[in-house]
Amino acid sequence: MSAPREILIIGGGIIGCTTAYYLSRHPSASTSNITLLEASKAGVAQGASGKAGGLVAKWAYPKEIVSVSFTEHVKLAEEHGGKDRWGWRYVGCGSWEGRGNLSPAEAEPGTGVGKDGERKSLEKTLGLVDTDVQRNADSRKAKGLPNDLLWVRDDLTDAYSPMAGDSATAQVHPYLFTTSMLDLAKSNGVNFIQGKATSILQENGKVTGVKYEDLFTNASKTLKATHVILAAGAWSPTLIPDLPVSATRAHSITIHPQSSVHISPYVLFTEITLPSTAHSQGKTVSPEIYARPGGEVYACGPGDDSLLPGSVDDVLVDQEACDSIYKHVSSISKELAEGTVDKRQACFLPVVSTGGGPIIGEADKIARGLIIATGHTCWGICNAPGTARAITELIMDGKIKCANLRKLQPSVLL
Repeated sequence: MSAPREILIIGGGIIGCTTAYYLSRHPSASTSNITLLEASKAGVAQGASGKAGGLVAKWAYPKEIVSVSFTEHVKLAEEHGGKDRWGWRYVGCGSWEGRGNLSPAEAEPGTGVGKDGERKSLEKTLGLVDTDVQRNADSRKAKGLPNDLLWVRDDLTDAYSPMAGDSATAQVHPYLFTTSMLDLAKSNGVNFIQGKATSILQENGKVTGVKYEDLFTNASKTLKATHVILAAGAWSPTLIPDLPVSATRAHSITIHPQSSVHISPYVLFTEITLPSTAHSQGKTVSPEIYARPGGEVYACGPGDDSLLPGSVDDVLVDQEACDSIYKHVSSISKELAEGTVDKRQACFLPVVSTGGGPIIGEADKIARGLIIATGHTCWGICNAPGTARAITELIMDGKIKCANLRKLQPSVLL
């Protein structure tokens, strides 16, 4: 009998947790020891995986992994009650253009960009292609507003255009989805350790384990491994310095409208022209707005190039950036303006600095058994199940069978 696989996953974000789940469901899991190592004292999903919008779209990118991931999302929701457990549902998704309503005497609305950072696009709509989607003939007037999109002001709307067809866009609550994946994985026997990986060990061109620092005792410890999956998001290059992954910080807020208000299920990519104020000339801002089940609304601003801190627990939130996002979205919606801001937060998205990505596959030029799974930009939540399935096939079956991911292999991008 061959020795059991010792599989170690570094990173408790959506990629790591979903991969742990898929590995634990494989028939060979009974002869494998699977461990997930997370560097935050607060647990998993403390970075982008807990603070993202949670969009799941057929029009996301890259297409190679999206085609697998969307179908896997549907299966997961059906099998585990995703509607109730992590807020899975289909949503309308559109481009909204119009004017923001600000008093001339109102304070500077800001840009939504964090302090000490330069603006960076989140590039979420790069996967969209021209479609033949037509506006609903029954939409309100010539502006294209859907009949049930009542939480943006008609009089401030210039145009609304759907960005994809029916059933092409869905959503999950990212924190609930990530933690659910971990809980399901743990119920299947996956081990969970809170520690910060400090080095990946190898011998004769093959991984042998990982050194890590215990978060609660600060003791240095070692875990043996036959396979190491590096899924530490923007922090992945701290373990593989040649990894071409950079970090983009993004701020976001969550808003709870008044209990009597109904927020219909839409995701809006906005272009809001703000008027001049006593403090600044008019400008155009582009917050994204996500209606969530239960009435919560998530909104995020642009990215910035702020320096990545040493740990996810050290991420700083620029309150002014969050306040700006609230002013921007409130300027087009009475319902949001009268709501209460619940969370002000920031996270770092992993971006492949050489273009393309994410990076998915075995980095055998560095060490056999070293699997890279990072650089998913703003589409980590969307593409996690497809990534997890591919990695599981690679480790357990010897090759990726669900999709052709050759363009995403580490050998191409490293």
